[in-house]
Amino acid sequence: MAKRDRRGATSRQQRIAQTLAAQRRAEQRRRRLILMGTALALIAVVSAVTLAVVHQGGKAAAASSSELGPEGIALPAGPSLAPVSSAATGATVDGIQCDASEQVGYHIHAHLAVYVNGGSRQIPYGIGVATPAVNQTPQGPFAQATRCYYWLHTHASDGVIHVESPTQRQYTLGDFFDIWRQPLSATAVGPATGTVTASVNGVARSGDPRSIILSEHEDIQLDVGAPIVPPQPVDWSKSDL
Repeated sequence: MAKRDRRGATSRQQRIAQTLAAQRRAEQRRRRLILMGTALALIAVVSAVTLAVVHQGGKAAAASSSELGPEGIALPAGPSLAPVSSAATGATVDGIQCDASEQVGYHIHAHLAVYVNGGSRQIPYGIGVATPAVNQTPQGPFAQATRCYYWLHTHASDGVIHVESPTQRQYTLGDFFDIWRQPLSATAVGPATGTVTASVNGVARSGDPRSIILSEHEDIQLDVGAPIVPPQPVDWSKSDL
């Protein structure tokens, strides 16, 4: 009888030990599953953040990616902001005349970039070039006048504003838009309407965008609406301007 009791006690101890071992194994599996789930969640978060960064970077790259135009300046990828057909054709605008040949008494170049709701827009060639003759170059169209040149004009769709005046004076972005015969204000850039955010050489500029003075190799950016594109510097090094 004593032997049977001892065998029974041993059997119960073994069952208890087996039960405890099974419980420990189950707890270990549960912990491993929790750790795996946490790791997978972290991986998912990191992947989502990475994709968002890549997507935003891709959008910024798309906003600024383009090929060099005939003047050695990048051509925006978007459509024209407004047609060149609206521009003045010879009458004096804001005291700015249209002469038979380009003036070189004061000769500088500024750059204008426009974004509408985050999308780039081209400043068309031929603004201030009365009755333009367009030469098709391997890098894109280049406009020359058959009648006259305003002292502010564009030859290509790269955003470069040529200031070629008989004497030195201050010209503004408002003068250029007046020659283009397009509106420019705190709420409109050409046909695009909305809050206008301006920057000059990467620095935010408040006030009326019409008053921005055109200076040598100045980078002017106007954003209409949102999102606002970070200032895109212009690479003048590949141009003779």
